[in-house]
Amino acid sequence: MIKTETQLNEKIEVCSKCLDDKLAGKDGKRHIVLCGGTGCLSNNSTEIMHKFEEILKEKGLDEKVTVNQVGCFGFCSQGPFVKIYPEDTLYRLVHIEDVEEIIASDIEGGVVVERLLYEEPSTGEKVSKQEDINFYKKQRRVALHGCGVINPEDINEALGMGAFQGLKRALSMDRQAVIDEVLASGIRGRGGAGFPTGRKWQFAYNSQGDEKYVVCNGDEGDPGAFMDRSILEGNPLGVIEGMMIAGYAIGAQNGYFYVRAEYPIAVGRLRKAIAQAREIGLLGENILGSGFSFDCHLRLGAGAFVCGEETALLNSIEGKRGMPRPRPPFPAVKGLWGKPTIINNVETLACIPFILREGAEEFAKVGTERSKGTKVFALGGKVNNVGLVEVPMGTTLRELIYDIGGGIPNGKKFKAIQTGGPSGGCLTEEFLDEPIDFDNLVAKGSMMGSGGAIVMDEDNCMVDVAKFYMEFICDESCGKCSPCRIGTKRMLEILTRITEGRGTMEDLDALDELSKTCKANSLCALGQTASNPITSTLTHFRDEYLAHINDKKCPAHVCKNLMEYHIDPDKCVGCGRCAKGCPAGCITKSDYTAPGHKLPSYVIDATKCVKCGACIGTCKLGAIEKR
Repeated sequence: MIKTETQLNEKIEVCSKCLDDKLAGKDGKRHIVLCGGTGCLSNNSTEIMHKFEEILKEKGLDEKVTVNQVGCFGFCSQGPFVKIYPEDTLYRLVHIEDVEEIIASDIEGGVVVERLLYEEPSTGEKVSKQEDINFYKKQRRVALHGCGVINPEDINEALGMGAFQGLKRALSMDRQAVIDEVLASGIRGRGGAGFPTGRKWQFAYNSQGDEKYVVCNGDEGDPGAFMDRSILEGNPLGVIEGMMIAGYAIGAQNGYFYVRAEYPIAVGRLRKAIAQAREIGLLGENILGSGFSFDCHLRLGAGAFVCGEETALLNSIEGKRGMPRPRPPFPAVKGLWGKPTIINNVETLACIPFILREGAEEFAKVGTERSKGTKVFALGGKVNNVGLVEVPMGTTLRELIYDIGGGIPNGKKFKAIQTGGPSGGCLTEEFLDEPIDFDNLVAKGSMMGSGGAIVMDEDNCMVDVAKFYMEFICDESCGKCSPCRIGTKRMLEILTRITEGRGTMEDLDALDELSKTCKANSLCALGQTASNPITSTLTHFRDEYLAHINDKKCPAHVCKNLMEYHIDPDKCVGCGRCAKGCPAGCITKSDYTAPGHKLPSYVIDATKCVKCGACIGTCKLGAIEKR
């Protein structure tokens, strides 16, 4: 048990040496670590780990080589990853059948398996070390500290990476000094709104109450977002420490993690981290002999997007239906069970230990004048390097998409990037050189949100994109207030009509009016921001709306009711593969045989075609196209 600061220092010293020796090879062993994030686990990372263990044992190498899992490496499109210490060799796209070769060549022979190394597309050069890959060069890990390095289920490795040093310093300060440090850092909430974290803590500190609470919002529901999940999977103790510092600062003794049940790996690792911290005395009564007592509790969400709104989240923890509360009073005054409560999201709390450990000034060195520090993004969509990235505030969208993301696949043209999820907007090529920060994205018609970043290319229909997000919002609206419940449904109906070729110019006026009504009158941010995707696409891609309405055409050939499949008779060789694969039986032989071909071409009956696209998938000559 760790009961004093001296004992913690001694434990940290031992754990730091063990981790340093492991990474540097001073312990006389080789160490194999595999990505244990959800993406790589779904690609058989655990099975690959067991294969390593099995073969190493067969060869009698299990005493000289260790194998375990770490958190997300971030470069999801190249996973599963295997890294070998102390050489720091990184292998990507590893499969079970590659394990024997890695052991025979690298572990036994000391020869790197070059075919499994990452190859930089621009140079064709094989890269063996993670820090030399362009995807990582412009990143800086603060919230993701330790992810991809430590075993998230081993508290000793977390201590070796600096866990609880921030808490140790906080406990040596008075509560107001801790809040002042957070205020000086300039950190703003990473959950979406960007409210200054220190101010929120100050409100709760100033509120009178016999009991106060800290709540961690892990109800990450944006389509394509996986930032919070990856942090909890990769270094749960970092978030626990951030919650404890917040609890000390405001005078709370209990913290609640609210995590969606769809994150079983994150939930499992968080449970283990809480249990391990309790076991060694870093959670519970009289922590480090300071008189400060604190414990963490876990509540699982059922997947309602609206429970990401803080008052709906509080209702859910209390066992009520997840619906927002009118404000004021704000949670910092009257929150969980009517007591003063602060709610911070996972990424915000993950940054707090750095601020206390390294100092507010060090944190504030990075970023822009009004947006300090770094931001984690889930970069997805039409981009080569899909993954989890953490970049300094002020990084441009161009750097995010092209330098880190590797650009658009297949030589396609960039069309837009959707930031902020359903609450955000689409930004076009003219905004690529804009720096990423809270205020700048809002000024350009989007928002930071929790960090989802979906890239779209020329094959995306922006009317269909707006419809997709509105479908999501309609499904997730709690229905408590009429503007959101009814307004979003009406907007979805209009977008559906437009994508089906039944839209009118009056529909655009109606969309504009409904957007303003929802924004001005909805109870919570879900309804207030629901129309952002519509507003931004109408602003930047009005010509696509007009094409759907006036020309009855979808320029991107996405909206089924507005497109046809056509066979080019001069390219068709009459092989008949498309006809055999057509589920609707709408493809038949024509009377035309192209010059130089022996068989008549085929033709598609548009009246019978269900537009499933099966014919395009079977045609090897590219003779079938969308119109």
